[in-house]
Amino acid sequence: MDISKLIAFHKSHGRLATVTAVRPAARFSGIELDGDSVRSFAEKDQTSEGWINGGFFVLEPKVLDHIEGDDTLWERGPLEQLAGAGQLKAFRHEGFWSPMDTMRDVNQLEAHWATGHAPWKTW
Repeated sequence: MDISKLIAFHKSHGRLATVTAVRPAARFSGIELDGDSVRSFAEKDQTSEGWINGGFFVLEPKVLDHIEGDDTLWERGPLEQLAGAGQLKAFRHEGFWSPMDTMRDVNQLEAHWATGHAPWKTW
């Protein structure tokens, strides 16, 4: 993730918030069916999935006014309000991105690192 490009994008549009949009890794093979007959069976590529919230944000201080308290659900309250007001832009990150939500995710990322094939490593 090139943070400097994300910040430059945020500064260029003048809105209150920017979310980083990423494409999730396709985890399952696709099956094309004709009735109950399988026409094709293929691995999906990452671009066949839609855009999701990648978890990187650039926010102006006024965004804090949209957070009512500790129980505020970020994606249900403030982000929906900002989007509805035209104050949320999406920076599309086309490079490597992976969640680290489950042990499976952690193990896969650690395996990338251990083999020297960590796509996020820039040094």
